[in-house]
Parts: sequence; structure tokens; C-alpha cells
Amino acid sequence: MIELEHLTKIYGQGDENLCVLEDVTLTIKRGKFTVLLGPSGSGKSTLLNLIAMLDKPTSGTIRVDGQNITAMKSETARSALRLKKMGFVFQFDGLLPEFSLLENVDMPAFMRSKPNPQKAQQLLENLGLGAISHKLPADLSGGEKQRASIARALRNDPPLLLADEPTGNLDAARKEQVFRDFARMSREKGLTILMVTHDAHATEYADEVYLLANRKLVQTK
Repeated sequence: MIELEHLTKIYGQGDENLCVLEDVTLTIKRGKFTVLLGPSGSGKSTLLNLIAMLDKPTSGTIRVDGQNITAMKSETARSALRLKKMGFVFQFDGLLPEFSLLENVDMPAFMRSKPNPQKAQQLLENLGLGAISHKLPADLSGGEKQRASIARALRNDPPLLLADEPTGNLDAARKEQVFRDFARMSREKGLTILMVTHDAHATEYADEVYLLANRKLVQTK
């Protein structure tokens, strides 16, 4: 599902150059829950942003579902690919405060002119949130909002879910619930999940684990 070949990312110019990723090569198989560990500032989020086409590598190639995304020149084409192929979960839920939980979850489909509240409701049911789909984000707990953001990320049935520190603001019990949800969705739905985190507890639920340190990737599981 994801192929990185000799990926390097350097920020700055001249004497101010900062190499964040150096000659990274990685293959993530379809239907696997992969965890990428690393301390703050190690380049985890940079790597995720490159895969999501929110940033461009200095050199190297990225393929998503067989497509060379580093060769794509049009932002319109990149946006269309993100909307169709990728779901995103971040540390902050990003729910729109003026819309109900149901409306938030259905928003990605609305952006493709394919709204279907019934399908959005089913996603919320699957994550144990069906009974509160009418509520506004302000009325929800942190764990409920984060799980709603997962439902939203899955609304367009993407084959790939990218998660950037999705449990950073949750307590231990709610963190574990998210890890269990990811493992279940990968196993039951064949969803490919790449999660970057500094929380080593996530490795207990992952199919594969990589450590990013000193600009290099090392597989640990």
C-alpha cells in the first residue's frame, strides 16, 4: 500500500540546512496496522505529511496504492487522491463545533457530493457512538470526539488511514480503546493503518513496528 524509496527531507538552505529524514526506504503491506515510534522532533510527522502529500520530499519516491505521488504536479489531483484514498486522524479531533457528530462524520462524503447520513450513522454505531450522534462536539468527552474523528476518517472508505499522535490527549483507558479499534479495523476490514506516536503501548496491538531515530528507520517488530 505504501512504498518509500530512498526518501530524504531537508529543510532550509545553505548553512541552515536541517536533514530530518535520510535515505528512508520502507514498504507497508496492504491491510496491516503499522506503528512508527519515535521521540518528539524525530521526523515522524514529517514522514506522515510526505505520504499525505502535504509536503514534498527533497529526494526519493513515494508510491501509494501503486501510484507515484511524488510525480504528481497538480494540487487538484493530489487533493482528489487524498479525498479518495486516505483518511486522517490527528492529535486534535478537528470536529466542526457548529455541526452535530453525525454531520461531522458525513462531511467528507458531502465534499464529494455523496452525503449519506445512514452510512455515517452506521460508522458511529460501529464505534459505540450511535446513541449520541445528534450531539455537538462541545457536549462530548475527549475520547468520544477522537473516536468520532476516526469515524469521519473512514467515511469515504479509504484503503489507507494515517494517524498522527491520535491518542496524545487521551487517558490510558481511552488510548487503549483507540488501539483496539485500529487493530480490529485492520483485521476485519483490511484497512491499512499507519500511526505515528511516541506511545510504546501501541506496539502491543500493531502488526509491524518501526523506530525512527537519527533520521533512519529500524524495524523492531
